[in-house]
Amino acid sequence: MSQPTLLSPLAKAQIINLNPEIYGTFAEIGAGQEVARHFFMAGKASHTIAKTISAYDMIYSDEIYGKEKSGRYVCESRLLKMLDKEYNLLQKRLHESRGDRSTFFAFANTVATGSSETPRCHGWMGVRFQTQPQGPAHEVILHVRMMDRHRLQQQESLGTLGVNLVHACFYHRQKPHDFITRLVDSLKEGQIVIDYFRATGPELEHFDNRRMNIELVKRRLSEAVLFDENQNILNIADSTYQKSLLIQRGNYRPITSSHFDMMEKGVEQLKADVKTLKLKTQDVMVLCEIEISSSDSNIDDILMRMESLSNLGLKTLVTQFPLYYQLKTFFRKYTQNPMILVMNGSHLGKIFDPQHYQDLEGGIFEGLGKLLDENTRLYIYPHKTAKECQTASTFIAPDSSKKLFEHFYEHGLIVDIGGCDITHIYYHSDQVRNMITKKDKSWESLTPPELVSFIKKTKWLQK
Repeated sequence: MSQPTLLSPLAKAQIINLNPEIYGTFAEIGAGQEVARHFFMAGKASHTIAKTISAYDMIYSDEIYGKEKSGRYVCESRLLKMLDKEYNLLQKRLHESRGDRSTFFAFANTVATGSSETPRCHGWMGVRFQTQPQGPAHEVILHVRMMDRHRLQQQESLGTLGVNLVHACFYHRQKPHDFITRLVDSLKEGQIVIDYFRATGPELEHFDNRRMNIELVKRRLSEAVLFDENQNILNIADSTYQKSLLIQRGNYRPITSSHFDMMEKGVEQLKADVKTLKLKTQDVMVLCEIEISSSDSNIDDILMRMESLSNLGLKTLVTQFPLYYQLKTFFRKYTQNPMILVMNGSHLGKIFDPQHYQDLEGGIFEGLGKLLDENTRLYIYPHKTAKECQTASTFIAPDSSKKLFEHFYEHGLIVDIGGCDITHIYYHSDQVRNMITKKDKSWESLTPPELVSFIKKTKWLQK
């Protein structure tokens, strides 16, 4: 089922309408029947569409799909209920009349559009489909954010994405890389953010969901993706909602004992700050962040870093944010609870370097103003070498930002964790990696024991 590239949404809808095997339903809540509309406009819709439905009233929706315990209707559980209901109805009602000649599908979305006054605009979208008559079901699920300011534009981009998704499921599932490319056909850069992707089914086993989500970040289709301790993709909006976050950035090739001690000291400090930050300790989420750029093409290596962190029971956050204030701004869409950024003392020089904020109209004042507030703090771990030990208390800021640093430090927004006398020499990932490459066995004492076994077993970093 190969088709030429760069097809318009209407052309894609027409190709599907003209395929006598493809037959299914559309269930859309929240932004109009924007996807189904394309199939009606393309002509021959009766060849493809068994039913369309839009249950906007909450009582109607609950009667059809059941109630949501969370009280929210734009969520993954609602989408899955919609897909279950509509796909099962297709099988039940049409199996005898069409089951031997049709590949059934059910498309669903549940969306909240927004405006300049209420800008939160996001949705869940998915397709459950067969690849052959009477065959098993496959599924592709997305969480998306529409970035246009006006509802009409949001609806148009949603409709385009939905058509692209249905078309890609039937015509571009052989190559995962092409699948992502085809998802954003006819969409302008920055119109859509896809921050969650999951594909399942026997003919989609070659879709590595970890790789697909990292690819979204690389292509700037997503700002960040989050994986749990077992490397399963998590929806950031739901997983971090009103959570307190402790985030440590690193390249983790590999994670060192210094990283691990810094994280533990950060958690200890956070527990000590519970009263002043008004925290509930059970609501704290610890994340290891790997910031990547579009030029970082080695996804295999990123996956190995994730796997190594997973072996230590750690969550991995993959982002495209070069500056910390961008990371903070991103998470403030989902949680207003305290956010802690843990780093060693050598990073303070970069944070208080005005050159990093030249793209901002307000320069370093604007950048640091966006980064630090009563609910956002820097925890500084000693960067100890054979010659010196850098902490917040020993840091000397440039003259141009000295007063800024003093202000944040004196108000407790920059906090030292651990002292130089009780801290070992700090080892960076590249130092340990060089030891591994040179077969210097002293590296084994500089990484967590579980990771030593992992590196030896996989031969990671040993070339």
